[in-house]
Parts: sequence; C-alpha cells; structure tokens
Amino acid sequence: MDLGLSNKTALVTGSTGGIGLAIARTLAEEGAAVIVIGRSAETVEKTVREIGAARGIVAAVATADGAAALTSAVPPIDILVNNLGIYEVKPFADITDADWLHFFDVNVLSGIRLARHYFPGMLQRNWGRIVFVSSESALQVPSDMIHYGMTKTAQLSVARGLAELTKGTAVTVNSVLPGPTRSAGIGDFLRSVFPGNPGSEAELEKEFFRLYRSSSLLQRMIDPKEIAALVAYVASPLGAATNGAALRVEGGLLMSAV
Repeated sequence: MDLGLSNKTALVTGSTGGIGLAIARTLAEEGAAVIVIGRSAETVEKTVREIGAARGIVAAVATADGAAALTSAVPPIDILVNNLGIYEVKPFADITDADWLHFFDVNVLSGIRLARHYFPGMLQRNWGRIVFVSSESALQVPSDMIHYGMTKTAQLSVARGLAELTKGTAVTVNSVLPGPTRSAGIGDFLRSVFPGNPGSEAELEKEFFRLYRSSSLLQRMIDPKEIAALVAYVASPLGAATNGAALRVEGGLLMSAV
C-alpha cells in the first residue's frame, strides 16, 4: 500500500533506537524525508546511514535549550512524531520531586515544546500530522511506575486538546498507546523487575506477562515494527479521518472496550 508520504518531511524524536527507530525507518521506507534526532553524534550518524534518512540532528530535546536549537535548525515539517521517553520501575514512596519533574520534562514537555513550534505552521498550510507516542500505562497506570504513567496520561490530554484546535482543517493530532515492547533496553528492564532472578530474558518475559500483564492477549513483547506500522498510517494522508484519537497497539492488554 502506498501511504502517499513521498513528498512529506517527518521529524521523529528519540529515533536512534527502539520504537523511534522503527518509526523513522518505516517512514523512510514509505518515501518520507525523515529527520533523525538523538543525543549522540555517533548513533545519529549511524542511524542516518542505516535507514537512509534525509538528515540527522544531535539535540537534547528534553531541555528547553535543546528544543530551541532543534527548531532553529529544522524548517517547517509535515509530520512530528513525539516519541522521546524514559521509564523506570520505582516504588511510589521513593519517587522524589526531582524524579517527577524530570519525567515530566522528558516525556511531556519535550513534545509540547516541539508541537508549540510546528503546529501553527501546519494549521497555516492546512496540512500536518502530530503523533504522541504514549503507552497503555496512560490508562492502566502501573503501581510501580506511577510517575511514568502520569506522563503518559498527560500526553493523551495534550494530544486531544491540540486536536480540538484542528477542527475543519487537514491537520490531525493523535496518540498511540503501545504495550510492553521489545527494545534494546528491555532485558535490563526485566532484570530490574526480577532482581536476582538468573533466568533467561525469554523466561523473564514469560514471567513478566504471567505476573504483571496477565490480561494481555498477545502474551509477548510487541515488535517495534508493529507500532511503527500504525504510526505511519496515522501520519499519512490516508489517515485523514483519524483525529483526536488514542489508538491502541498494546496487544489487547487493556480490557475496557473504550
């Protein structure tokens, strides 16, 4: 299927690994001119070569200065994918004020700053796509990652609020809600959940779903490509009728119908 992205420019944050890399690669394969963003010059250059991206920029977009440097370097774009995010397992009583603020800066404000810059131009040109990569944790907040879940819920609010400002235009703003995803850091995450457990990564994954994600219909980690496919569709002209939505790609983990 031709998604009609050959004349579009897309900026994907956190795009040198995991879900962001899969999204950047898929958009590039569909013909979009992709701008890769990361904090390491080495990984950014490697990603640009690997996926044939149009451009790579080194920027710490989780900070105000980093976001300003990025927007100064990148002219108006057609597609903004706010994928940058961090997570960790931490007991609620141990989450400090600094932790709360750091997670909000990285997971929420980074996307807000970029949307604030690029969204008005999309409205003026009467075409654009903004996608926030949220999480199933936005709706089913994990008790051991409450600070993370808070930021994911906030992203849904921002995305829906921005979508309300697009009424009658060809601009859309959506969020996608991945579930537990297989990425470079998933092994470390599983071992943080099961400290001292000597099992293999596959064994820890099975135990994780048995104990912590038993409602999942997939009962495995999601491949980043499976998330990227949905993002690419929503970001394309074919996704014009999908706006203001929180789209699930979480393996059937969430049991509610809405």
